[in-house]
Amino acid sequence: MSPPYSLLFLIGYRGSGKSIVARLLAERLGWKWCDADVVLEARHGRNVRQIFADEGEAGFRDKEALLLEELCKLQHHVIATGGGVILRPENRQRLRDSGQVVWLTADAQTLWRRLEEDATTGERRPVLTVGGLTEIEELLRVREPWYRACAHKMVNTTGRSAADVVDAIFAILPERGAWAP
Repeated sequence: MSPPYSLLFLIGYRGSGKSIVARLLAERLGWKWCDADVVLEARHGRNVRQIFADEGEAGFRDKEALLLEELCKLQHHVIATGGGVILRPENRQRLRDSGQVVWLTADAQTLWRRLEEDATTGERRPVLTVGGLTEIEELLRVREPWYRACAHKMVNTTGRSAADVVDAIFAILPERGAWAP
């Protein structure tokens, strides 16, 4: 028996574990997976940071929205979205209408530590404007209602391995008996 949908989206702030969890979850489901930011970078020949620098946030968000529209037409995929995809109401609606949306959360301190430990953060991600932990706390506060409005389910990743997060997702999704490996 298959799950009652063929797309699963992972949303959440950068550093919440979306990419690694998407890969592991897809392996367990026997589905494909993608990281929307990686697809966007490959398509435009620049990383997210360069697109932000060249075109501003609005230019990046336009590209992100077009890509999301495309990704929503896939079948049997787990998709790790960009952390800010939920900023546009049409993206939130498109996500909810196209599959199951799981919001991966973590406290600001954990996110800060993960971003500091990720060597690609400085090369690929837009620079944090006011700086570090303070900015993460503020963006989490601002984005929380949008993540909440978009998500069908929520899983806290603080103190959990990616494998534990995958187990938690399997435990809360509809028709979970159909998700057994």
